[in-house]
Amino acid sequence: MLLLFDNIIMPAYTHHDEGLTVPNVSQISLEKAKKELTSHGLRYEIADRRSNDAYPNNYIIDQVPSPSSIVKPNRKVYLTVNSETQTTVEVPQLVNLSFRNARIQIKNVGLKVGTVSYESSRFKNSVLEQSIEALTIVPKGTAIDLTISDGLGGKLVDVPELKGLRLSKAQRKILDKGLQVSEIEFKPSREVPPNTVLDFSPDEDQLLEGESIKLIISEKFGQQEETETGASVDTTNQTLN
Repeated sequence: MLLLFDNIIMPAYTHHDEGLTVPNVSQISLEKAKKELTSHGLRYEIADRRSNDAYPNNYIIDQVPSPSSIVKPNRKVYLTVNSETQTTVEVPQLVNLSFRNARIQIKNVGLKVGTVSYESSRFKNSVLEQSIEALTIVPKGTAIDLTISDGLGGKLVDVPELKGLRLSKAQRKILDKGLQVSEIEFKPSREVPPNTVLDFSPDEDQLLEGESIKLIISEKFGQQEETETGASVDTTNQTLN
């Protein structure tokens, strides 16, 4: 009974010895592929349509299972068919975004980052130009070239007089000139009120646009001296990265 069950009953139930070889229907027309699969006792389904210039319209680009696979009768073969109509997307607005955010936007809509070049400008890592204007309709997968700011302007700007100013006013003056605050160091002082600019460096008449200035700020005498890096500054008029 066990031999009968193992060798006759179960194989008959599971079609153990039955199997069909999947024909190769790639690079032929959809109509021919349908006839070929049907004649082999298989079914078919169009799983995807893509645009590929290497194939005529309605030709098979890919199939799953792959050719020569052994499958059971009536198995469904999934077909990827070439389409003359390309999927199109709208180019997003990238100028003034940070480079990181621009890359995310490009990927999210199905485009690619093309050539990346750098130019001198005030706000580091912000997008200055994009090769294809925003709202343009392009084929999915199109590459967008980007021009990114290196954080340094190409011109010299006058350094404002900062000594004696309150910290907030000094920060605004620095930003208005296209410069940045790199560090704020506090020093005790009896002569001036707290939060007053005692000194700054580099103490130059002119700097390149985008360069940084360190501020020396007064604090109440008797407090422990401390240095702050990456200090919070007024960035109302500055592009966010």
